[in-house]
Amino acid sequence: MKSVTIYHNPRCSKSRETLKLIEQQGISPNIILYLKNPPSVTALQELLAQLGLSPRDLMRTKEEIYSTLALANVEQEQQLLEAMVANPKLIERPIVVSEGKAILGRPPENVLSIL
Repeated sequence: MKSVTIYHNPRCSKSRETLKLIEQQGISPNIILYLKNPPSVTALQELLAQLGLSPRDLMRTKEEIYSTLALANVEQEQQLLEAMVANPKLIERPIVVSEGKAILGRPPENVLSIL
């Protein structure tokens, strides 16, 4: 059986739908409640590499904290990563990882390509 991890926010409908879709495939994923246990900068860098995205691509730019911290003006990726670790609400969700590959569950059906 494949090892699957989901960075999950139970309050997010897309995250809940993605988790349900994974479970419908007969998979019991490792669930990381990233708002309570945010990934480290190193873990985020690894996720970004697996996703093929830049830090800004993984940020929820409409979150109030994004504006409050004036992150639109930040150029250094390290600063963006540190902001995401300190404020995990900034991290787009859900992220699903399987067998060294990662994908955003937006829409939830995206995850089927790595399961």
